[in-house]
Amino acid sequence: MLSISNLRKTYNRQVHALRGVDLHVPSGMFGLLGPNGSGKTTLMKIVATLLEPDSGKVMIDGTDLITRKDHARRLLGYLPQEFGFYPTLTAEQTLNYLAKLKGVWEPKERRNLIGALLEKVNLSAQRNQRVGGFSGGMRQRLGIAQALIGQPQLIIVDEPTAGLDPEERMRFHNLLSDTVREGTVVILSTHIVSDVSALCTHMAIIRHGEILASCVPQQAIDALKETVWEGTVSREAAPRIKAECKVISSQTFNGLPRLRVISERQRPSEEFAPAVPTLEDYYLSRVNQ
Repeated sequence: MLSISNLRKTYNRQVHALRGVDLHVPSGMFGLLGPNGSGKTTLMKIVATLLEPDSGKVMIDGTDLITRKDHARRLLGYLPQEFGFYPTLTAEQTLNYLAKLKGVWEPKERRNLIGALLEKVNLSAQRNQRVGGFSGGMRQRLGIAQALIGQPQLIIVDEPTAGLDPEERMRFHNLLSDTVREGTVVILSTHIVSDVSALCTHMAIIRHGEILASCVPQQAIDALKETVWEGTVSREAAPRIKAECKVISSQTFNGLPRLRVISERQRPSEEFAPAVPTLEDYYLSRVNQ
């Protein structure tokens, strides 16, 4: 388990990026959900030893990763939001270079490792293609390959599907699911709720540098049972309902407001029917409170 205790980070003495974050991350896939600017990337960079916190601890197997950065980097695989591949290197050359940096010095071992990684991420046929010509999805798959070098105990993946089309996003989901070894901690930092619902057994929601919730996704959905309603209302009634209920979404249907709301006490009005709650309902209800 990864344990984060009272983690704080302030930029320029004014911007409080993290406000005493406490988080326990079990092995398996863990989703960290939050809107842009919520503190996700700051938290990921601190755990990845790329940023120094003002205070707090990040512990795994009894070792503080903040004070033992050398130890932390031997345990770590990291795919940042923006990965700076050298565009003129091929996929094989890229992994060869990064494997050397990870301490895989023996040439035969390195060749075998690179071949296995390219096969795992379905890039064997592109091993001699320059990375500068890769699509966004291919770059993300290569990013996962380099993150797996050294069989890390902790893998951090920051906004991996941002900008991918639906087909590449699904391919990336399948790849990430297939690469998780038993006992490995994988943190998936994202603002895309479907990534978490498709992949993660545990999750947390962060906003303004604070953890709002930490739970199992199904528990979050169950917490909204019989409280989510959806209906099309008149323009005159919409302001009253928005004032009385927590609005999850507001759209236009046949020229009229179509509202999805949370109302714990009763049906908002006769126009509303019960709706099946989703993880996105839970997420939006917490970040917009």
